[in-house]
Amino acid sequence: MTTGVSICSNALLMLGAQTINSFSDANAIDRAKLCANLYPTVRNKLLRSHPWNCAVKRLVLSPDAAPPAFGYSNQFQLPTDCLRVLEVCEGGANIDYRIEGRSIQANTSVLQLRYVFLNEDENTWDETLVELMTLAMAARMAYAVTQSAALEQSRMQELQMALRSAKAVDGQEEPPETLGDFPMLQA
Repeated sequence: MTTGVSICSNALLMLGAQTINSFSDANAIDRAKLCANLYPTVRNKLLRSHPWNCAVKRLVLSPDAAPPAFGYSNQFQLPTDCLRVLEVCEGGANIDYRIEGRSIQANTSVLQLRYVFLNEDENTWDETLVELMTLAMAARMAYAVTQSAALEQSRMQELQMALRSAKAVDGQEEPPETLGDFPMLQA
């Protein structure tokens, strides 16, 4: 079973350090604190960086009771687990909208939202994403654990190469995007 702790432990092993049993492991308090502090930020950044298939959701939103002061007729609150908006539609067609703070403003009464959510259940992640997160944690902890800038740089380069490959593999599971049904294209 994959967890944040197992990902961090594997990253520590990659750096030649002892593993942790939890984010509050009393036997490895320094490493556990380091992992506990870095893990949420690194995870959120990695999930936000790409629409990973295991971290995408769809919702239909209803407008708030209070409309925006001007510009759009309705305002919709973003879900609390939203990390990145991917698509805003009405009836399957993209619409004009604006994101301000934690809300979406649009001229529609029902909003279809596709977004990257904060998937904190690592057990549902694709194996490629788990491996990528392990590399990301190893890269972020490299200097703190080993005091080696060269190892940190090497891990960062390894992460960048793996990130390109993982995004390509994940993207290949999606159907190709079409240009739409525009009159100009039909001509």
